[in-house]
Amino acid sequence: MSQSPFEHAGSLCIGAVDFVSPGEIRVALDIEAPESVALNAGGPRPFPRVNSYLLMPVDDGYLVGQIEWITVERSAFPKRRGMKDFGLVDLPYPLRKISLNPLGTLLKKTAKSENDEGYTFRRGKESLPSIGTSVLLPTEKQLRSIIESGEYRRVKIGISPLAGNAEVCVDPDRLFGRHLAVLGNTGSGKSCSVAGLIRWSLEQAQSNSENQPNARFIVLDPNGEYSRAFSLDDPIVKAKIFKVDPGKGEHPLHVPLWFWNSAEWCSFAQASVKTQKPLLIQALRNVRDGETEPSANQSVEIRRYLRTIVAILRAEKTSGSPWGKFPKPKSFLDKIEKWNLGIEPWIAFLEGDEQSALSELYEMIDSLCITRKEKYAHLDFTRIEIDGLIDCASRAHSVFGGSDSDTQPSDVDSPRKFTGNSLMRSVEATAEMLNVSEYSDTLVIRIRSILANPRIKAIINESSNKSLDQWLNEYLGEDKKDRGCITIIDLSLVPSEVVHIVVAVIARIIFEALQRYRKLTRSALPTVLVMEEAHNFISRYKDDAENQDVAAVCCQVFERIAREGRKFGLGLVLSSQRPSELSQTVLSQCNSFLLHRISNDRDQELVYRLVPDNLKGLLRELPSLPSQYAILLGWASELPVMVKMNDLPKSQQPYSDDPDFWSVWVGKDDKGKTVVRKANWKSVADDWQGTPP
Repeated sequence: MSQSPFEHAGSLCIGAVDFVSPGEIRVALDIEAPESVALNAGGPRPFPRVNSYLLMPVDDGYLVGQIEWITVERSAFPKRRGMKDFGLVDLPYPLRKISLNPLGTLLKKTAKSENDEGYTFRRGKESLPSIGTSVLLPTEKQLRSIIESGEYRRVKIGISPLAGNAEVCVDPDRLFGRHLAVLGNTGSGKSCSVAGLIRWSLEQAQSNSENQPNARFIVLDPNGEYSRAFSLDDPIVKAKIFKVDPGKGEHPLHVPLWFWNSAEWCSFAQASVKTQKPLLIQALRNVRDGETEPSANQSVEIRRYLRTIVAILRAEKTSGSPWGKFPKPKSFLDKIEKWNLGIEPWIAFLEGDEQSALSELYEMIDSLCITRKEKYAHLDFTRIEIDGLIDCASRAHSVFGGSDSDTQPSDVDSPRKFTGNSLMRSVEATAEMLNVSEYSDTLVIRIRSILANPRIKAIINESSNKSLDQWLNEYLGEDKKDRGCITIIDLSLVPSEVVHIVVAVIARIIFEALQRYRKLTRSALPTVLVMEEAHNFISRYKDDAENQDVAAVCCQVFERIAREGRKFGLGLVLSSQRPSELSQTVLSQCNSFLLHRISNDRDQELVYRLVPDNLKGLLRELPSLPSQYAILLGWASELPVMVKMNDLPKSQQPYSDDPDFWSVWVGKDDKGKTVVRKANWKSVADDWQGTPP
């Protein structure tokens, strides 16, 4: 015998509201409510169950609540529905209570036919139930409507075990466009989740497009895990793999030294703030402008020399160094004396206006030096003297073909080609002109040792003639139908002393390239940058503006991407097992979180602070989540949901398997297959030392 709609709705009632607040609703369960399994909601379902869902009628829909805790209270009288106490005295009776977190509202769609019953879920609540409001079990259709909500459910990533295995789908625009953090202990399934999100998104894009997806994923892989997840012969992803020691079908990893900006050079060379850093910046500016390259034309050499003099003088004037209360006026005097030593040999070989202009500058510098070498003469320079010296040097510079725009400070960070030897010559020449040669020795030694390291040479690859646009085509992807969608940068064999700089340079170049792409085309080119083991590269640092080490510079690049990347189409995916060590600036800019098992107290506390207060009940399951399970919350999900991620075949999983200790110990696996692991350390040592086979 079928039930009427009112009878069916009544059978779903399991209790009534007895406490209401904006962040919590408490419910007293009826005695007749199910104690372990509910059979009247369309199918057998465990109830009551923490983190499952209940409904409360409000206005034109239902308020959806998530169970946070369940308890039993002792009641003085039985609370039995439909029965009255006619003066009888009963013994105390246990009363079950649950606490709900209000999540959103379930609204009924307009029915197209009598049998069409649909619902739509909306985050937020317009009204709360009153005391005594009935609390209902959701039907199967209602439960699926809660989980399977959202306008663009494009990519299925798993199922919800708490909602009848409803499909959990995401919108890539939300998932990757607002930055995603995948957090969890080692072995909890982070790498498989990241690989799966990329693969499932590309597979779905492929099924909706006639051509290869115009997608770009750049995976920075410190442990070399993803080469198995995205094989070279994969028909969909078509990955390109860059590594220090490439194998068949792989490419050598090249990050030219002329890509590095001044902050990266200064931190890597450990340049001191007061002397070596200004020296290195000026040397980089000169070498990017080609001033250290020899020229057959003598006029060009003199013009470069004069241009450097004018640029230094203007910088000195701006800082107020040469006059007044300058602490070391003798240093400036020695500096201009050395300039004259460089000018004097040229005068004899010149004629006409060029000789006159250079002689005038020589005589002015000579007169400034002579007056300060007299007995009891002061060494301070006046502003009038400095202005006159700048005017004289500028006139000489223009006579040799220079212009005023040439002497303006150029962009020291512009990626223009130069070699390591050119940089060394520029540092030494600039130190001479700035009269700080005695302070530059340690800087020169450090840079020379960097350029002499054979392991670093393989990465900076000075012998390559590859241009910037060719590098971008290889790493960011060409505009061709058969190009790869994924670039895997294997950092496992990159020397530890340069790995932070390599990561910082690659991330910054990608970000700035997309900036300029939008500037020129007025549109963004969607790209996703994936950072594995993010806690090693985006860790907290001391905010000391003067002394920034390579780790701090690397973190600052990702902080900038986290703040500004969305505007230029660059999404960020972070994978980390220690969220408490990550930069708070980067984490605060992540709008979506995929949380696997987290057992560390500090990491749990950080995660609790990142999410709204009324979601902490769901997060209490983090320490006990099994592998492959995760909690999805934030911008990518209409509501926080526990999800069992889709299965990945062994061939599509990253190299992150747990070591098979027992199989190796006994020589066979659980299926009886022989397991052999030989300790061939000779081949390891030869590969390590670079010895040819």
